[in-house]
Amino acid sequence: MQFVYIHVALFALWMLFIEPRPWPMLTLIVSLEAIFLSTFVMIGQNRQADFQQAKADHDFNEQELELKTNTQLTRQIHTLTTELHNRLLDKPTRRR
Repeated sequence: MQFVYIHVALFALWMLFIEPRPWPMLTLIVSLEAIFLSTFVMIGQNRQADFQQAKADHDFNEQELELKTNTQLTRQIHTLTTELHNRLLDKPTRRR
């Protein structure tokens, strides 16, 4: 809001004390300012979009790595469980 207050004060001072008929020049200045401000807003949005895309790519890569790790662990657990099951079935336990 500070930006708005500064502009209101500057335009009011300019219209009241500097320019006797400020409307044509004021229209030109405000239009040019709007063009530049909208350009800056679009640049900021593009930067934010780039940042969000980079974060999404990073998150995707991290999730893919975690999925691969979990898949490997699941396969190892399955292998160990199968091996344990086969050992228990193949070798009867001795009872005293």
